[in-house]
Amino acid sequence: MSLSTKYNPKEVEDKWYQHWLDQKFFHSEPDPNKEPFTVVIPPPNVTGVLHMGHMLNNTLQDVMVRKARMEGKNACWVPGTDHASIATEAKVVALLKEQGIEKSDISREEFLKHAWEWKEKYGGIILEQLKKLGASCDWDRTRFTMEKELSDSVIKTFVDLYNKDLIYRGIRMVNWDPQGQTALSDDEVIYKEVQSKLYFVKYQIEGEDEFLTIATTRPETILGDTAICINPNDNRFKHLHGKSAIVPLVNRSVPIILDEYVDMEFGTGCLKVTPAHDINDYELGLKHKLESIDVINDDGTISEAGTLFVGQDRFAVRKSIIKEIEAINQLAKIEEYTNNVGFSERTDAVIEPKLSTQWFLKMDTITKPALENVMNDKIQLHPPKFKNMYRSWMENVRDWCISRQLWWGHQIPAYYLPNGELVVAETPEEALELAKKKTGNEQLTVGDLKQDEDVLDTWFSSWLWPISVFNGINEPDNEEIKYYYPTNDLVTAPEILFFWVARMIIAGYEYRGELPFKNVYLTGIVRDKLGRKMSKSLGNSPDPLKLMEQYGADGVRTGMLFSSPAGNDLPFDEKLCEQGRNFSNKIWNAFRLVKGWEIDEKIDGAANRTAINWFESKFNSTLVEIEDHFSKYRISDALKATYKLIWDDFCSWYLEMVKPAYGQPIDRSTYEATINFFEQIIKVLHPFMPFLTEEIWHQIKEREDKDCLIVAQWPKANESNANILQKAELVFEVVSTVRNTRNEKQISPKEALSLSIKSNDPATYEQFGGIIRKLANISEINFVKEKVDGAIGFVIKSDEFFIPMDGMIDVEKEKENLTKELEYTKGFLKSVMKKLSNERFVNNAPEQVINNERKKQADAEAKIKAIEENLASLN
Repeated sequence: MSLSTKYNPKEVEDKWYQHWLDQKFFHSEPDPNKEPFTVVIPPPNVTGVLHMGHMLNNTLQDVMVRKARMEGKNACWVPGTDHASIATEAKVVALLKEQGIEKSDISREEFLKHAWEWKEKYGGIILEQLKKLGASCDWDRTRFTMEKELSDSVIKTFVDLYNKDLIYRGIRMVNWDPQGQTALSDDEVIYKEVQSKLYFVKYQIEGEDEFLTIATTRPETILGDTAICINPNDNRFKHLHGKSAIVPLVNRSVPIILDEYVDMEFGTGCLKVTPAHDINDYELGLKHKLESIDVINDDGTISEAGTLFVGQDRFAVRKSIIKEIEAINQLAKIEEYTNNVGFSERTDAVIEPKLSTQWFLKMDTITKPALENVMNDKIQLHPPKFKNMYRSWMENVRDWCISRQLWWGHQIPAYYLPNGELVVAETPEEALELAKKKTGNEQLTVGDLKQDEDVLDTWFSSWLWPISVFNGINEPDNEEIKYYYPTNDLVTAPEILFFWVARMIIAGYEYRGELPFKNVYLTGIVRDKLGRKMSKSLGNSPDPLKLMEQYGADGVRTGMLFSSPAGNDLPFDEKLCEQGRNFSNKIWNAFRLVKGWEIDEKIDGAANRTAINWFESKFNSTLVEIEDHFSKYRISDALKATYKLIWDDFCSWYLEMVKPAYGQPIDRSTYEATINFFEQIIKVLHPFMPFLTEEIWHQIKEREDKDCLIVAQWPKANESNANILQKAELVFEVVSTVRNTRNEKQISPKEALSLSIKSNDPATYEQFGGIIRKLANISEINFVKEKVDGAIGFVIKSDEFFIPMDGMIDVEKEKENLTKELEYTKGFLKSVMKKLSNERFVNNAPEQVINNERKKQADAEAKIKAIEENLASLN
């Protein structure tokens, strides 16, 4: 195969991805002879398209899966999508409106037909986009949360939990979306800081001329007030204890109640209580047995219970009610106020806290194993700082509202009898049998039963995901669930740690008696350069497909991972992708260089033996470091170590050490060692940059279709020689210093220099002599006992080096530079001596720290001596 001068991702990516698919490298079947490595994808919404968060999340999963596959594990990465009840229903409703059809004008069955058509047409887009990224999912296993097997799992689970008395139906406070007209879970509410107004309204004390003032941002809820609450310790209002107040406009008499919940410092110290429209007021209402008046309809208009402004929109009423309160002289003042307001994630409507009849799952006891097994680290969160957040959530968990007022989703398997009673069963036929038994009426038919209209919260299907994708609910003892479960790693975002991760753990212990995964890697949020979360509304999120078009999938993958430590936000900059692309080109050019060498069998390769031995040790020591990073889920650090190994150690040092002069051949042993190193480094790089590395793997030599890098054996670290690594670092510093000296003195790199070395251990420089001469263009190396007059000197560690200049430098300028360096080094030595003369520091600091400081002292003293001698030689 001929090598193009520039790496072209477009020619490579589709070719190799299709080849991997054709060879079934992504596919997994249970194999008792192999260790499984199972990952389930956090199922993206079926409505979704690829965004930067998906890119980060799925790149991390792919890195882990590819590494496991190369380690010989039976890697199984299960893809799929979530039916996303609210989002999908909103899309279908909008689509129908464009066709002049209202949802209210068609039956549920007709609506679902449209929804399924929409899903079949648009639902797989995001999974196809993930293939462009290189995601090595087992596409044969693609699942959808509403396919029959998974739907059956959800219904079976609901029935089981209901029969265990863990699911109940009741009236509770929920987050209500007036536009979508459904209850929402907490995670479906987005809080935004908005500029509001704080209205100060006067309430008359019943039977008196006195007024008390409350502050509210939602005056429309005054219509539902059933109490005024004050803090019992607030001396300003002691005289009001036991009295009542009159609600303005509706003239309702309400008690003045006492509760320490009220913040005496906030507002006026008096709180109006509307139990039907605020979660905290609802709790106060329960505690003090207050009436609850629901004054807002499901669509956000005022209900008949409000008595005034009936049928008008809540926000229009906010303005109207203030005008009327002002007209009766009961508006004290209005202030500008900044507060957090909840918006529906799907419709962007302002959330209305609202009492509603819903289905709930009791969470007090079912959550205990999920809390215990994260706290004891059987399930590990990476980074572990999230354990405290997890514990806080789980210790203060509320019952889970699992019903949604939608048509798209899993319809709740509750059936209402003609007398109002209900039965819960997996099928209408089973429900009928239960109904007959319950009523004693054998004449009942399925037509007499009415199924609950609501569907289940989407999370109620995705909490079963690691089990249901292997059909472990319907067939608990099937071969696949026993082999692949529990899964290994989960990669997801911290904001769904409770809403999804914790619930999967709950389900795992409830239905399998064990954890669903061993490790949870929590990614950060992808932010722009200004620190803002990337979003469509801000227009600050690049199109991932365009990025991959421009920089190649490998460039974007590495670009994202360069700065994404677990749990910390990723400050994304397109320059990171450019850095990734440059890395691709660097590797490609290095490979072209090596493949361009001609072999001469007559050449002895002994001269390159030191370089080969050094890189072998460097590779092994770095591989240990990389493995350590992987074991601690420091994926970004593993990439950085790989990047440094390839860019710095291999390309910048090793290849420079061994490459022959331009147009000259190389010996076989050096060539084969270099090719072997290339194979090893691209193995380590493959999980991060799969396309480039697979292409190079096949360019190295002709290989069988099955002999691909994706299934090549992951390297095993051998013993590294610490001594040669240490010596090489010293030699590289010498080479760099000589190069810098050339730059400073404006001496051409082509001009050979002589180097004299004063050292107590010349063996290092003898061993690496050929490398120093080659890399620094040194014509000869001399070992001396004394300083060399008329030479530029420098000190590394305690060794002194001299480069005779022979009239090549400006003596006065050199004296000036040396004098500045001398002053700086004396200042540095002074700071070190100050530390070492501090008894408290010497007595308390670890021995290693003290030794480091003494080493600094010795090096500085040697450097000062050398500079002073250099200065003397120039006089």
